[in-house]
Amino acid sequence: MRIRIRDRRWRRNPLRRRSDVVEAWTALVVGVLLLVAAPLAGAVAGRWVHDEARAAAAEQRAERHRVSAEVVGRVPEALPTADGAREQMFRVDVRWAPPGEPARTTTARVPAGTRQGDRVDVWLDDKGRGVPPPTDGTAVWQQTLTMGLAATGGAVAVVLLGHGVVRRVAMRHRLAEWDREWTRTEPEWTRRRPA
Repeated sequence: MRIRIRDRRWRRNPLRRRSDVVEAWTALVVGVLLLVAAPLAGAVAGRWVHDEARAAAAEQRAERHRVSAEVVGRVPEALPTADGAREQMFRVDVRWAPPGEPARTTTARVPAGTRQGDRVDVWLDDKGRGVPPPTDGTAVWQQTLTMGLAATGGAVAVVLLGHGVVRRVAMRHRLAEWDREWTRTEPEWTRRRPA
């Protein structure tokens, strides 16, 4: 003997209410949105951020150039750090000489442990100011993944919030329908007369 179990919201029966049908269709739509629309939103946002970040990195590479400079300022002592921490950087005065021009001095970031007289590679802008190195491919992908995941999470949150609102409204309608039905059938069950 085979037993078929079906959800009461999908089949025709006297217990099914309109709010049950709305809730069933809403659950189906939510499933599709979570499986298709949310990842698609993340992919679109990630693609857009990737294009923007690559364009910004290319612009930085065009505006900045690396030079070998001599450290002329005093680098402070490095503070102790936890294992695996990023290398400490300090802003100090450095001197470099553009080809055919007199030496120039600017402030640039150098790693801890650098001494006066050491040569370091620093990044400069067109005006000769010390700037951070241009964004590399790893940073571009980090931005892409971060924004893609954030967009996907935001889409999931909006879908689930909307689903919660629809379920709450459906529950109110269901309770109101049950109240009306009970008001109509209660006198038959209790043998009381309606007031």
